[in-house]
Amino acid sequence: MYLQHLTILNYKNIREADLCFSPKINCFIGNNGVGKTNLLDAVYYLSFCKSHSNSIDAQNITHEENFFVLNGFYDKEEIETDIYCGLKRRQKKQFKRDKKEYEKLSDHIGLIPLVLVSPDDSDLISGGSDERRKFTDGFISQYDKAYLNALLSYNKAVMQRNALIKSECADDALFDIWEEQMQQNGDYIFKKRNEFIQEFLPYFQEFHSFISQDKESVELSYHSQLQSEKSLSVLLKESRQRDQLIGYTTQGIHKDDLEMTMGGIPIKRIGSQGQNKTYLIALKLAQFDFLQRIGSTKPILLFDDIFDKLDTHRLQQIILLLKNNRFGQVFISDTNREHISNILKESGCAYHIYSVDNGEITLSEKQED
Repeated sequence: MYLQHLTILNYKNIREADLCFSPKINCFIGNNGVGKTNLLDAVYYLSFCKSHSNSIDAQNITHEENFFVLNGFYDKEEIETDIYCGLKRRQKKQFKRDKKEYEKLSDHIGLIPLVLVSPDDSDLISGGSDERRKFTDGFISQYDKAYLNALLSYNKAVMQRNALIKSECADDALFDIWEEQMQQNGDYIFKKRNEFIQEFLPYFQEFHSFISQDKESVELSYHSQLQSEKSLSVLLKESRQRDQLIGYTTQGIHKDDLEMTMGGIPIKRIGSQGQNKTYLIALKLAQFDFLQRIGSTKPILLFDDIFDKLDTHRLQQIILLLKNNRFGQVFISDTNREHISNILKESGCAYHIYSVDNGEITLSEKQED
C-alpha cells in the first residue's frame, strides 16, 4: 500500500496542499520550523487517527481557522482506498474510510501500517521505561487487536486499583476483583511482549549490522516483574499495604522495561550521537520488516530530520536498503538538499524532492523508474 495523493487544509502551518507522491522515496527539504515535520505528521495522522506530536486535536488546526481536513488516497494492489479526517473546533472529529464513518477509531488502526523515525525516538534510549513500553505496545497493537484490548483492560484495572489504594475504606473484595483482571490481562501481555522481543531481535541486529558495517554489536532484552516465580496476583496482594503508603500500584506489567545495549553496556552510557541514531534507525527498520512479514501490506516509512549526525557511509547504507524492494513508500524530511539529492541520484531509485517554506510545499525535482 502507498499514498498516491494527499490534500491538506488548515493542518498546523499548512494552510493548503495538494500533493501526488512517488510510490518509492519522497523527500521534503527546508529549514527548521517551515512545515516539513507537519507534512509527515499529517501522513501519520491518517494511519493512527492522531498526531504524533500533539495529542490535543484542536491545537492541530491552523491558528485563527475553525477546522482542518486531511484526505489521503491510497493504492493497494491497484485498489484505491479513500481515508478522510475532518475536525471542527468544539466538535467530534470525523474519520471515514471510502466515505463511511468508523464506529470506533480503533477499527482503523492497522489498516495503513506506518513506521515513524523521528528525533523524539532518542527518548527510547535516554528516557524512562514508559517510553520503551509505549514503543512496544504501539508496535504489537498494530497487528494484534487482542493485545490492544488486553492492554486497555489492564490499564483500566490499574486505574481502579489506584483509586482503591487512595480510598480510606477500601474493601479487600474489590481489590481481588481488579487484581484478578490485572492478572488475566497482564499474563497475556507479558506472553506477547516476550514472543515479540524474541522474534524481533534478529531483524534488529541484521539491520544494525548492515548500516554500521559490523562496527558495533547491539542487543535488546526484556525485563518484567512477571519473570519472577510468583504470579502477578501474589505480587499484588503482597504489595497492597506498601502501595497504600506510596499511593499507587508498584507491581505489574506497567513496570516492564527494554534494556538497550551495545557491546553489553547500556547504549545511553557509551553511545555517540551517530551510534544512537544508528541504533534507533535499525530498530525502526526492523519494526517495518517485522510488520511486513506478519501482514499483507508494506508499511509506509517516515524519516523525520533523523539523518543529522550520521556519516555519509551510514546514510548511503540506509538509502541502499530503502531502494530495495523489501521496502515500500518512504517519506524523508531533511535540511540538506544537496547531500540527499546526490545520494539519491547515485542510488538510481525513483524519488520526488519537495521544497518546503513556511507551510508551502512544491515539487522541485523527481526521478522515475
